[in-house]
Amino acid sequence: MLNSDQLHKLGISADWVDGLNKTFERFHIDTPKKQAMFLGQCGHECANFKILEENLNYKAATLMRLWDKRFPTQEIANQYAGNPKKIANMVYANRMGNRDEASGDGFRFRGRGCVQLTGHANYYHAGQALGFDFVMHPELIATPEYAALTAGWFWDTHKLNAPAEAWDFIKCTKIINGGTIGLEDRRKHAEQALAVLTA
Repeated sequence: MLNSDQLHKLGISADWVDGLNKTFERFHIDTPKKQAMFLGQCGHECANFKILEENLNYKAATLMRLWDKRFPTQEIANQYAGNPKKIANMVYANRMGNRDEASGDGFRFRGRGCVQLTGHANYYHAGQALGFDFVMHPELIATPEYAALTAGWFWDTHKLNAPAEAWDFIKCTKIINGGTIGLEDRRKHAEQALAVLTA
């Protein structure tokens, strides 16, 4: 069981103790390596358990770089720049179980929690698995308990325990991120966590 002293050493608020312990127990994240990999990967994704909602406040140039097909011109990008709600509704429309741009689903089901759970389908399936209605109450995923549990659900459904126990950073990162962005930072967080958990 994690304790608040261990989290303090990792710079993580004691508010996370219960949620993380429930998550580790429920999803069999039950060895120091699995737990350290979970803490390292989530630590990178949510700024060491401090940012639980996706920031979509982008300038036009950033929109064109991140989503070049959706924002092919400066003129189009300017219509969305600096408006997180409008950006989310556009970039997440008609995907991940979301409806069209006008529905507001993109912003309603924007990235939240420790692994930035995104899209109506993920909110629905995580809620079904955990027994909570995240579709009607999406804001719950931005609280420590549900942020941890939804990350655990993602971890379990993507079978991350085995590569975590094997200390396979590249495989774990690709499953969570889709690429290897932040690999060294993830490794640093995980190695710090392993040192604390095995002290």
